[in-house]
Amino acid sequence: MHRTRYFVTGGGTGGHIYPALAVIRELIKQGVSKEDIFYLGNKNNLEYTIMKDEGLKFLSYDVKGMPRKMSFKLFVFIYKLIIASFIALYYALRYRPDVVFATGGYVCAPILIAAKILSIPYVLHDCDAHPGVVSRLFSHDAQALSLAFDGAREYTRCKNVHITGNPIRDDFKTLDKNKARELLGIKSDFVVLIMGGSSGAKKINEAAVSIVRKYKDNTNTTIIWQTGKKNYDDVKNNLEKEFSCLPQNLILRPYFENMAIPLVASDVAISRSGSLSLSELSAASLPAVLIPYPYAAADHQRVNAKNVCKSGAAVYLDDNDCNKDTLLRVFEEFVSDRDKLKIASNCAKNNAKYDAAPKIAALINEAAKK
Repeated sequence: MHRTRYFVTGGGTGGHIYPALAVIRELIKQGVSKEDIFYLGNKNNLEYTIMKDEGLKFLSYDVKGMPRKMSFKLFVFIYKLIIASFIALYYALRYRPDVVFATGGYVCAPILIAAKILSIPYVLHDCDAHPGVVSRLFSHDAQALSLAFDGAREYTRCKNVHITGNPIRDDFKTLDKNKARELLGIKSDFVVLIMGGSSGAKKINEAAVSIVRKYKDNTNTTIIWQTGKKNYDDVKNNLEKEFSCLPQNLILRPYFENMAIPLVASDVAISRSGSLSLSELSAASLPAVLIPYPYAAADHQRVNAKNVCKSGAAVYLDDNDCNKDTLLRVFEEFVSDRDKLKIASNCAKNNAKYDAAPKIAALINEAAKK
């Protein structure tokens, strides 16, 4: 009996990696063996660590993001893309996948090029309101395209489009607020989460000191602050300089392996607006102050944030306007009326989609039969 073999790719940031991981876990839940799943990406990126920890086979090639301006770096990118595409062709010929699933980002391009050359069916998922370059370029020949936002449809050329939302981890379906707070040792009534995505956000980290300063002596409030790994030492040192020691009601971490725990534990968040962050905020029914990263490709974080703010689940603060004073003011205006905050929480919950992973897994299995 033929066993379906899967190639999965997507990387560079958690916004591409974790949706892929959610779909992989769904496939495994449905009976697919890990032996039949191969993850393709760059071993120098976050996806390598995550997928190796998951016990998956990892196939690596060296490709990085495309420079946006004409320069020598663009020629280096093209050269590396060509080499990576030949390596992807070798992987495809050696392991003979029945289907390729890609969640976007530059690491997808080589194996999608190989899939087109070898006529291997592929399925795409794009997380953003404005799809990335890879999704737009390869959508025409995709067997199916799943999207997180309905508005993204107009930028693609696929005939088989499904609005599924972003696939998220099962923890959001099973974890409740009391259990999440217990896991973090939180006993206060009100919890604030500060986060800037898997890499952190320097601008948010600098401005958020004002939140700690205001609430450090409030025993009824706990602040959870995910700094990002590269910013942790700077944030910790700055806080210790200002307060002598870290406030008792502050949980300071570089990164959470399972973001569902701090998200579900919280009552409000301060966050960037990457699409996965927005999907997880919704899954946790968590209202937020959204500060989009201004240099994201095609300004997609701003588009994402505006969509969510229109739904009533969040308030918007432009990165250019974000400083200690403005962040504190916008935050306090948002949380001052707890009834309005509850309404925003309900709006976030209404945006949540919990069944994306099974829907996408079905599209992948259907494509594998062709």
